[in-house]
Amino acid sequence: MRLGLSLGYQTAWSTPADHLAMAQEADRLGYAVVWAAEAYGSDTVSMLAWMAGQTERIDLGAAVMQIPARTPAMTAMTAATVDTLSGGRFRLGLGVSGPQVSEGWHGVRFAKPLGRTREYVDIVRMALARERVSYDGEHYQLPLPGGAGKAIKLGFHPQRSDIPIYLAAVGPKNLELAGEMADGWLAIFFAPDAAADHVAHIARGRGDRGMDGFDIAPTVPVALGDDVSACADVVRWYAALYIGGMGSREQNFYNKLAVRMGYEKEARLVQDLYLNKQVAEAAAAVPQEFIERTSILGTKENVTRRLQEYAAAGVGTLSISPYVGDRESGIATLRTVAEAFAESGV
Repeated sequence: MRLGLSLGYQTAWSTPADHLAMAQEADRLGYAVVWAAEAYGSDTVSMLAWMAGQTERIDLGAAVMQIPARTPAMTAMTAATVDTLSGGRFRLGLGVSGPQVSEGWHGVRFAKPLGRTREYVDIVRMALARERVSYDGEHYQLPLPGGAGKAIKLGFHPQRSDIPIYLAAVGPKNLELAGEMADGWLAIFFAPDAAADHVAHIARGRGDRGMDGFDIAPTVPVALGDDVSACADVVRWYAALYIGGMGSREQNFYNKLAVRMGYEKEARLVQDLYLNKQVAEAAAAVPQEFIERTSILGTKENVTRRLQEYAAAGVGTLSISPYVGDRESGIATLRTVAEAFAESGV
């Protein structure tokens, strides 16, 4: 298992300089990858390209580049460019986002996300391999029929034609697709004690290839301190946002994940409160057990134990998301986790 750093996206309480400083410290400490995210604010690619020129060894991961935001050809061009600029350090994470962002922000219908993802990855791989892109799918037709377009191949020789592709997947069918088509899985709310079910879906997609070479890469909140309950309270708001507010009542993938993990009644309550704009009450309703199962909380000794549990569950890249209030605390968290990792023996 290797360590990664998940920076998320820019918020009201973070700056690009903060994120760069943490990425550079993770690079110095030997972390394997730093991931940047996007929703409807800062974009992934600009942040990673900026970091590429100011780091040395650490991989640069998109977690994720939103599928509805870019054509597959544009994503292939971008991935090839950032990978070349960084000397072959790019990891391409893809995800369909949700219906609110896809339709409300990008103007792209959310219907049939599995089929769209399958075709999208096909075209990206074709373009990265510098094949002439000709595709006749349900969602993508290249070149457009009846027009002046012709099949084109990528116009420069990229650093690599086999840039690793990760899929952000939550549901069973998405996990199977990740196993079938991708090189890794970007996981959220990953509980080591529930990993076997997820891995079984991925393995079904892998078929005869088995799990060798497939990277299970969860993002895990980390809050350090002597009081585990107080640490959980720092993470509680994030859990409430996803379980309660990421999506509609009818379509919230994270709420469904919590249900599958055994929290049906609690997930319904969190969602009811959140959608009723009772955010503090929704955060308080997130079960303490859920937070402890899906986070790393407490002392360095707790961190060491949890790292061992994630490694035993088959995680290849454990990307920590420090829940801190300032840059210095974030860097201190990176150092503590690195020390615990060295002591864990994983």
